[in-house]
Amino acid sequence: MHATDFIVARNDLQQCKSIETQLPDAAALPADALLVKITRFAFTANNVTYAVMGDALKYWQLFPAPKDFGNIPVWGFGEVIASKHPNVAVGETLFGYFPMATHLVIEAADVTKRGLRDGAAHRQVAAPVYNAYARVSGDPAFTGKQGDYQALLRPLFMLSFLVDDFLAENDFYGARRVMLSSASSKTAYGLAHLLHGRDGIKVIGLTSAPNVAFVKSLGCYDEVVTYDAVTSIPADAPAAYVDMAGNSDLRERLHRHFGDQMKYSGRVGLTHRSTSPDEPELPGAKPSWFFAPDHIRKRAKEWGPGGVDTRFGAAWSGFVPKLDQWLTVTEGRGPAAVQQVYLDTLNGRVPPDQGHILSI
Repeated sequence: MHATDFIVARNDLQQCKSIETQLPDAAALPADALLVKITRFAFTANNVTYAVMGDALKYWQLFPAPKDFGNIPVWGFGEVIASKHPNVAVGETLFGYFPMATHLVIEAADVTKRGLRDGAAHRQVAAPVYNAYARVSGDPAFTGKQGDYQALLRPLFMLSFLVDDFLAENDFYGARRVMLSSASSKTAYGLAHLLHGRDGIKVIGLTSAPNVAFVKSLGCYDEVVTYDAVTSIPADAPAAYVDMAGNSDLRERLHRHFGDQMKYSGRVGLTHRSTSPDEPELPGAKPSWFFAPDHIRKRAKEWGPGGVDTRFGAAWSGFVPKLDQWLTVTEGRGPAAVQQVYLDTLNGRVPPDQGHILSI
């Protein structure tokens, strides 16, 4: 039998194809290994960021592909169809980080009632969160539409949650206005939802003209400004900027407009994929990458066992009820559907109110 992988050219993300590989023989799996059939996964602009940062953050190493190609990591679900681990049964459902493929072999390690991790040597280059799998069989929070929301938004909302916590911990660097670029993106509106619930914080969404109506409809931005009008925002008070877009020109215009009133400039995403490698020195706070695994490790130590999960769970519970109004989930099956969604997402053709669940 064969497995199918969807791969992209690492130096030209527009080039992509599906390939067949040999499906491992279940009987020949090594001790503690699992053969997992990937049943469905989400694909969003965040996955394009994984591809853009594939070399820098070692994402390409997680799921090996033929030379000069890469397999983009995605969040989704898999069913264990063969198991050599005594404590993991065939038929179990796992939620976690998968390749864009039909199957994955996991070297099960640190198995508990709630989860396990992939102990494969090549996967240890990335942060531990990318090797962890939750055991979610029968959990209603991970089935049906709720499961789709988990795949589409849980990893993104975790980033939103961590950025919100980081800013609050630092008292927003003295700012009471927070500007979010790519305001229609899922990570941005998750963060806006959290910030909107904080006293004294004004949330400003920056977006393109076609997305203004959608961003306003969310109800979690106090003001919505198009990219060509950002210099109309008064620069007479401290501001913080969370950059989901990765647009060098936009970042420079904002910094030059706000000058020393730009108290924080955090880089989170690359939805625009228009970052210049030779950015000039800018007035105001020095732009810096927010690296979620570092902050989650810090909070895990400070909050103790289960502390992050408990706080995140409470935030997620307040966010999920909004999604029925904000998001339409569409499903696609087969290599052709996967390729179409991939290219549409890569080239900015997916409406902000859509979420795609796929399987190969």
